[in-house]
Amino acid sequence: MRVLIVDDDPALRRLLVNELSEAGYSCAEAATGTQALALASGSPTDVVVLDWTLPDVSGVEVCRRLRADGIGTPVLMLTARDDVRERVEALDAGADDYLTKPFSLEELLARLRAQLRRGELQPGGPDEPLRHGPLLLDPASREVRLEGAAVHLTLREYTLLEVLLRHAEQVLTRQDLLAAVWGEPFDGDPSLLDAYVRYLRRKLEPPGAPTLIQTVRGVGFMLREGPARG
Repeated sequence: MRVLIVDDDPALRRLLVNELSEAGYSCAEAATGTQALALASGSPTDVVVLDWTLPDVSGVEVCRRLRADGIGTPVLMLTARDDVRERVEALDAGADDYLTKPFSLEELLARLRAQLRRGELQPGGPDEPLRHGPLLLDPASREVRLEGAAVHLTLREYTLLEVLLRHAEQVLTRQDLLAAVWGEPFDGDPSLLDAYVRYLRRKLEPPGAPTLIQTVRGVGFMLREGPARG
């Protein structure tokens, strides 16, 4: 498994490379956000360990650009910041997990293992196209279309949408969705689900379009066409 380590502290990068190499990972390094974007888009990467504070662009902006380019590689954000608003900012930018400095190497390795397990899990099923209202998902080609127009989704967004489509008109609990999309047992931040539901809604429910992903308060979510959004 290949891990991209992005941090402007050379001593920390060397430490992480040594420890992760000992644990059996293949490591690449970047000291800036620009380098990270080039490496993440130019060669296969299984997980990005990304520092928030970088000398050129922030780790949050790096994550945002990766997601905008359709790169769904799991991102584990490292930061000395522990404010709830900053945690939400990182998740909204597309980070999959968040680890506050200082951290133990054991916890970092555990978080990496969890991300890799989740990346391997896909909601299996027949390859027939899935349709619901104006939405079409083709598992064979991994294409998603809304009213005939292509919709570009990250790997995690696609996986979540496929689960919802395979169970359209059914209420899925938060626990069920977390397990299906991120793996079971889920040991990450449960607010990831809310973040990815927001990502999907932005792409599938523009103003004036029908509501497709409905919140069932206290339970979870369901895919069901509802009134148009204002």
